[in-house]
Amino acid sequence: MTETESRQISPRHPAQESFVRFIGSSIFISRWLQAPLYIGLIVAQAVYVVVFWKELAHLVTDFGSLSEEKVMLIVLGLVDVVMIANLLIMVIIGGYETFVSRIGMESHPDKPEWLSHVNPNVLKVKLAMSIIGISSIHLLKSFIEAGTIVDGPHGNDKLMWQTIIHMAFIASAIGLAYVDWISAKAAALNHDTTGTGDQL
Repeated sequence: MTETESRQISPRHPAQESFVRFIGSSIFISRWLQAPLYIGLIVAQAVYVVVFWKELAHLVTDFGSLSEEKVMLIVLGLVDVVMIANLLIMVIIGGYETFVSRIGMESHPDKPEWLSHVNPNVLKVKLAMSIIGISSIHLLKSFIEAGTIVDGPHGNDKLMWQTIIHMAFIASAIGLAYVDWISAKAAALNHDTTGTGDQL
């Protein structure tokens, strides 16, 4: 046994122990400060529901006077709203489950499959993929309106920068997925090593 291991650790004073427990409990309870943020995101999702139905009503009532290109743009706008709503759901449910408290829906038949293995890395990858989907919709809308955009001031630059930003999102998602894969591989290797050591 080394000198460090044999050295006895002096116990904390009761007052000091109470103070440490108080600080630890306060930090742990502070996670509930995030709960109003997720409630705010629920309100934001309700706003998107209203936006979706307004756009859908516009499409249904005016479809006779709309060109095919305009109908396509409105439909893409609806898809964009749905994808943003999906992003909000992932942030609300996944973030709350990961950083605040368990939701306790293990036995619920409608529990999302991805929620059973959610962690910060998985959540980041899923969010990155959702952002790529949203960026793809915006880029497609720009390509459909390319003729009008190019004729406008700095039109070519706008299309170029939208494409570059979209590629940057893709590169970020690939990087996050690679980091998540490396972490999972390291965890599996560590688990195998620990299991082998226990058997020995």
